[in-house]
Formats: sequence, C-alpha cells, structure tokens
Amino acid sequence: MSMIREAAESDIQRILEIERAAISPPWTHGGLLSEIYNDDSLFALATQGDAVIGFIILRRTADEGELLQIAVDAAHRHSGAADKLMGAAMCWARDHWISSVYLEVRESNDAAIALYAKHGFEKVGQRREYYTEPAEGAVIMARAIC
Repeated sequence: MSMIREAAESDIQRILEIERAAISPPWTHGGLLSEIYNDDSLFALATQGDAVIGFIILRRTADEGELLQIAVDAAHRHSGAADKLMGAAMCWARDHWISSVYLEVRESNDAAIALYAKHGFEKVGQRREYYTEPAEGAVIMARAIC
C-alpha cells in the first residue's frame, strides 16, 4: 500500500529515474527542483516503505490548476499509486481554492486518459503536434473542482 508525501530535494534523483522511463521528453533536474520550492505547486510522491514509486506535479495559476506531470515506476503500475496521487492532487486543488484543473495528455496514452476520466476529467479539446520525441497530438482534459 502506497503513502503520499511531499517531494524533497533529496528525492530528485529517484524522480528523474521514474520520469525518464515514463515521460518524453523529460524535464531537467533544475525544472523539477524549481517545482519543489514553488509555493504555487504541489509536488507529491507515492512511496512504498522508503521507496519512491511515483510522483505528481500540479501548479496553481490564479484560480486554475494545471496537472504538469504524473508518473509511476513501471514495476508499481496498477498498484493504485496513480489513483492516490490524483486524489491527493484534487484535494490540494480544493484546499487551495482552485476552481478547475486542466491537463494535456498524449492522444495514444489510453491508460492515462482512463485514469483522468476516472477522476472526473473530460475531453475539452485537442492540440495538434503538441508533443515531440515522438511527435504526437495532445488531448486537453479539464474538470471543475469547487
């Protein structure tokens, strides 16, 4: 059973490992570090024992939130960690007076689209050629919070 906690600078190396295996193109060390210290961001980790098995980054801008990243280590997918991370992010959004959250997801990422739909997100648009490495369009999804 996974637990949720805030990310710390000492977690960056493990976060980078998970991210590089799951997200293309990955962020830089500095980009991740800046989110840890950003008061307008939730950077939460799913842990199992002392091991970091996943993470989520949600950033607030005014009264909106953008889900920037969520990833779970391949060995721990289907463990419920992504559900817990999404639940923690939606609670954080509510507690920080965010009225809606949006995200972009690769068109081919059926598992992520299903996860977001399970948490109340609906498809609201598309962005052509949004992603690189490999090139692909994005589905825009959103949900109301308050």
